[in-house]
Amino acid sequence: MTWRESLSRRDFRNGGHVLYLNSRHRALYYADIGKDVAAFIPSPDAQVLDYACGEALAADFIAAKCGRLYLYDPIPKIESTLRGRTKAHPGITVLNRAQLETLPDSSLDLMICNSVFQYLSREECAALVAFAAAKLKLGGKLIVADIIPPHVDALTDSWALVEFAYRGGFLFAALRGIAATFFRRYRRARGRIGLTTFAIPDMQRLLATRGFETRRVERNIGPNQSRMTFVGKRV
Repeated sequence: MTWRESLSRRDFRNGGHVLYLNSRHRALYYADIGKDVAAFIPSPDAQVLDYACGEALAADFIAAKCGRLYLYDPIPKIESTLRGRTKAHPGITVLNRAQLETLPDSSLDLMICNSVFQYLSREECAALVAFAAAKLKLGGKLIVADIIPPHVDALTDSWALVEFAYRGGFLFAALRGIAATFFRRYRRARGRIGLTTFAIPDMQRLLATRGFETRRVERNIGPNQSRMTFVGKRV
């Protein structure tokens, strides 16, 4: 693999910038992610890689829908937590960096990159897409989700969170701390990292030039519908 892990992503996630308002928010967020990801699994025996998966709290649910679920996260403490939590599950394999790189070419049916590209440079995004093209079977799909359009700012993201809190039944808890704590910390973290954004043609071009037939799907994975999900089919 030729790209380096993004320092901005590593610093953001190791630095304690927790973007969950409370435990209910965290649980509902991962439940949403799990249902949305499961909808893309093509068959019960599919080989699926969740790249930079984070805590992957819905891993059991997703693994029940496919033949093998590979989990990879570049953060050592997250990898360790994943191993401890999933070691008894026969359908889940947690990969380290070396194991990720040695996955056989043309072995995967589906690769998920959810909330990943915004933490990488454009060059790193291109290298990750090239990696996916090598590891996916012909007809396999790369799901690139939670892509931030250039016009979406912290205020738009904040409003999406308020709507999610209302639907999820934790609005009052959210409102008690959201203005003073969450939004300020989010804006500060986002400004320091400099998140990467993509217009629709930019993402289509990035995937198409590496052998993917690309379309944007109507619904973004997860609760924030101001962001975008794209499906690239390897052809």
